[in-house]
Amino acid sequence: MLEQFRPAVVMFVALSVLLGLFYPFAIAGVAQLAFPTQANGSLIMRNGQAVGSSLIGQNFADAKYFWPRPSATTGPDPKDASKTIAAPYNANASTGSNLAPTSKALMDRIADDAKRYQGNGKVPTDLVTASASGLDPHISPAAALYQVPRVAAARHLSEDAVRTLVLAHVEGRDLGFLGEPVVNVLVLNLALDDAARQTNGRQKP
Repeated sequence: MLEQFRPAVVMFVALSVLLGLFYPFAIAGVAQLAFPTQANGSLIMRNGQAVGSSLIGQNFADAKYFWPRPSATTGPDPKDASKTIAAPYNANASTGSNLAPTSKALMDRIADDAKRYQGNGKVPTDLVTASASGLDPHISPAAALYQVPRVAAARHLSEDAVRTLVLAHVEGRDLGFLGEPVVNVLVLNLALDDAARQTNGRQKP
């Protein structure tokens, strides 16, 4: 019995050390050396402070910012822990709504979101549909350009200047052929803040 038990224990301890300690630390070390930004969450820093991640969307709602696509993520209800409430872009609860295309609740929500834009022409699909994760940080270039008039008016900037900023932040297809061109909403809004500060600074006497 002891002859069978001893190798099993030795193998258990050896694999625990190898796979539970050495391997994770080795991978973490390599990642920190080769891909430090990605390994640390692709954080975006401003003045030494993390303002978000380029991988996770944020719930911008002010008219002077570009808005992301809807998010169906939820969070615990502070009034009743057994229930949940809407919590857009909650990174702790990545999920879609799981509502069917025939769902009245889904159709009503899409109609309400479309009314928010009050623009001319058809609202781009991704501005009224949530992603499967609820955390998508990107919108399509068409969705960003659709919002230019509202953002320009709220910022007192020319539409041409805001449109140029959008086009400068279009990210192409991965490897030139995977996926579709996108715009990172957080990155664009930070660039918009920078542009607005520069413009306001030039306008001051």
